[in-house]
Amino acid sequence: MRGDSGAIWCDMTLYRTMRPVVLASASPRRKELLALSGIEFKVVPSQALEPQPDDSETPEEYAVSMARIKAVEVSGRCPDAVVLGADSVVAVDMDVLGKPVDKEDAARMLGMLSGRTHRVVTGVCLVMPGREDMVFHVSTDVTMTEMPPEVIRAYVLTGEPMDKAGAYAVQGRAACFVTRIEGSYTNVVGLPLAEIVALLKKREVVLSPRP
Repeated sequence: MRGDSGAIWCDMTLYRTMRPVVLASASPRRKELLALSGIEFKVVPSQALEPQPDDSETPEEYAVSMARIKAVEVSGRCPDAVVLGADSVVAVDMDVLGKPVDKEDAARMLGMLSGRTHRVVTGVCLVMPGREDMVFHVSTDVTMTEMPPEVIRAYVLTGEPMDKAGAYAVQGRAACFVTRIEGSYTNVVGLPLAEIVALLKKREVVLSPRP
């Protein structure tokens, strides 16, 4: 492909994948985000039970704990792979909002988020054969406009909130509710992509392309 300067550019992936990588998530959003990097991976959803947060846990501790549970369970079935687990929660002060159980629960969550700033916290766990597990979390502040009850009801009826932490999708119809994002946008979607790629490079799971 020829650029405007006349130089010849070859199509290539952003990174070379050096070891088998498994994403321990059934989330299509996480799959789409990781695929953007060009990293080769396969998806093996976790079958682990997901306990509710303990009152003594912070949102950050809970997200990291859930990511570890998912990654370790999948690693047991894929022992030769590098397994990436992630879990996202929405935090209003110290209250953890996961996925709504029904439409009423979704409306309740959106009412809590209306007109205020909340945190989206994603815990990440990387399990590698013969190496110590790596865990971290990324937090992003999201501010939402006031949402009248009738708007909340209309949004819930679209069905979009039902499988999303905090009952909204920033990359979907809920984009019109968000007035400010401070931090990683991809973290709000479900995967802090830049931070994950940096970790995979540090562990030499992926390398930069050859010159």
